[in-house]
Amino acid sequence: MSKAQWIAANLKPGEEYAGLVLGKDGAPDHHLILLPGEAAEVTWQQAKDWSLKAGGELPTRREQSLLFANRGEDFKPSWYWSSESYRDDGWAWCQSFSTGFQGHGRKRHQLRARAVRRLILE
Repeated sequence: MSKAQWIAANLKPGEEYAGLVLGKDGAPDHHLILLPGEAAEVTWQQAKDWSLKAGGELPTRREQSLLFANRGEDFKPSWYWSSESYRDDGWAWCQSFSTGFQGHGRKRHQLRARAVRRLILE
């Protein structure tokens, strides 16, 4: 199957293929799909809720690195929430899509969000 055929068979309208994420610590490898749309000025919890309503989840930090490398042009030059908490005291990881820097912000801060879905390889 060609790449074009695979994309046609596995992507829904508006979705963009982001690449292959290698499993870590025994986790399976998966294809990462960037869903259309984004949320602006949302807290971390609002971003998580929005991504579920969009049919996906927030990306992990590893996935955000791949998104920056492969689909960075699909993001505004701003900070975006990841799905990962930084600490239990109200912080979460986020990524700048202007510089590629990853940092952490208070979960109550308002950043942007994009949703992804994963196609697990067996």
